[in-house]
Amino acid sequence: MELIKRFFKAPGQDFFLFGPRGTGKSTWLKTAFKGAFFVDLLDTETFRTYASRPETLIGTVEALPSGSVVVLDEIQKLPELLDVVHLLLETKKGSLRFVLTGSSSRKLKRAGVDLLAGRAVVKHMHPFMAGELGGKFSLDEALKVGMVPLVVSSPDPEEALKAYVSLYIHEEVKTEGIVRNIGGFGRFLEAIAFSHASVLNLSEVARDCQVKRKTVEGYVSVMEDLLMAFRVPVFTKRAKRLLSSHPKFYLFDPGVFRVLRRVGPLDAIRELEGAALEGLVAQHLRAWIDYGHSDCRLYFWRTRAGNEVDFVVYGPDTFFALEMKNTRELRGKDFLGLVEFLKDYPEARAIVLYRGRDRLKMKGIPCIPCQVFLKALHPTASMGE
Repeated sequence: MELIKRFFKAPGQDFFLFGPRGTGKSTWLKTAFKGAFFVDLLDTETFRTYASRPETLIGTVEALPSGSVVVLDEIQKLPELLDVVHLLLETKKGSLRFVLTGSSSRKLKRAGVDLLAGRAVVKHMHPFMAGELGGKFSLDEALKVGMVPLVVSSPDPEEALKAYVSLYIHEEVKTEGIVRNIGGFGRFLEAIAFSHASVLNLSEVARDCQVKRKTVEGYVSVMEDLLMAFRVPVFTKRAKRLLSSHPKFYLFDPGVFRVLRRVGPLDAIRELEGAALEGLVAQHLRAWIDYGHSDCRLYFWRTRAGNEVDFVVYGPDTFFALEMKNTRELRGKDFLGLVEFLKDYPEARAIVLYRGRDRLKMKGIPCIPCQVFLKALHPTASMGE
């Protein structure tokens, strides 16, 4: 596959760029910053050099001309370099620009990203958005193999996806030494896949994988630190009803979900596809927010009575409520959650996404084919345009 132009834009200052492995951070950087000085900490010899003497970086960058860009790739492998970067930011005062990438934030949290004293902003790179792929985007294919660039660009995406999940999730955990009980973590991965696109019940997951609730809470944090999962909180602003207090859980990519979620004779394929679809939309909304609408936040809405809206996007000038329906034909009951939400929040713009082909309007609510909505979602445009 030829190089795909990404929607992500670099800020005009030093920055961290986080994203799961395989989302194209290094490829994007080599295109955006041609001629930059790269320190690849996945390279064994490079790692050994800077691990033994982190201060080597000072002498190295001293030889660079003013205005150079220094990229430290996979900085979580050697968080000790943050002290050196902080010193260089103080002494060089704008003569150099630093970009630090990472596919895990766990070690950096311990080392203290705040050592850079806010001099470097934090940005995120996500899997492909449909709009980046343009005519190459297929909703059916995305629901099967996901949108991770490393997988999508492979000649055999399904095999690449299996290898990605095995090598990245399992091996990364082992390499980082994050989890002592690898067997327990493996059972957790199978169990947590059942929580994808659902309200997260840690006690239930603990029972399924036969470990303590506190252990499961730690495992979920590991997944979030590895940028492989995220939680969406309940929208509670100006609440007029009793609401659910638990967040919803998502694996970061529908392809990863499909691999981890074991399928048997009793599983409903339509239900799995619906969860994958919701995860795909969540992935796109997070990217849309991070790439161009950082003042917005992603929520969901669920009352104790059971009324639910899949996503609420809320910001200073943005208020959308979106409901996903994995069906080609819509019925009146498909609008119940949105109708109830609009009673409490008439200011919101409601949208139903579904698997049909035509744009519709039912009960005063626009209904947009999911593929059309995703391909039109661009960081520079308002939602639904």
